[in-house]
Amino acid sequence: MPRSPDTRHHARAPRRARLLARLCMMACIAGAIGPLAPPPARAAEPPATAAAAWGVDQLMSVLAQRKSGRVAFTEKKYLAMLERPVESSGELVFLAPDHLEKRTIAPKPENLVLDGDMLTVERAGKQFVLPLQNYPEMAAFIESIRGTLAGNRNALERYYRLGIQGRATRWTLTLTPADSRMAGIVRQIRIDGARDTLDSVEIVQADGDRSVMKIKPVAAP
Repeated sequence: MPRSPDTRHHARAPRRARLLARLCMMACIAGAIGPLAPPPARAAEPPATAAAAWGVDQLMSVLAQRKSGRVAFTEKKYLAMLERPVESSGELVFLAPDHLEKRTIAPKPENLVLDGDMLTVERAGKQFVLPLQNYPEMAAFIESIRGTLAGNRNALERYYRLGIQGRATRWTLTLTPADSRMAGIVRQIRIDGARDTLDSVEIVQADGDRSVMKIKPVAAP
């Protein structure tokens, strides 16, 4: 018996939710993209002082200072249905306050663009536009990421339990959903970095699939 329109809509919803989740995590990555030029050298801090002064507030403040940037990425997605990870590569672009792009070059071209509350997906010569207000289960996710970009810890903690390890020179930030809607999509996000740059982002989905993205600066022309 053919599915009713409502049934088909609900069947597509989880797939679209996962797509939105991956794009929104790009926001977290892009928000910490470093400048194209190397940062100036900094005086070394005494170990005890650096450790005492470093925490979630300090990290959020540093990441929120990034107003724009561009980095290269390589990503591996580990899916239960496949024996080997799916690999891709491309670029991430961020322009404050809310323009984000994930440009996948290999193995197949694909563009994901988030402008305000509109998501545009371009692949195989086709374009799809998804208004985020049609996906209320993702609203908390979007706002919490924007809270991160703004350096707003209070907004972030409305949706996530935060954990941080290490110090300014080498840190790990973990985001664990505190809301049942979010927990149904993402189990945990782990971000590794040093000072104001990121090295990798791991996203573990609620269904056990996960992705690991490695990030490096794009050399200035």
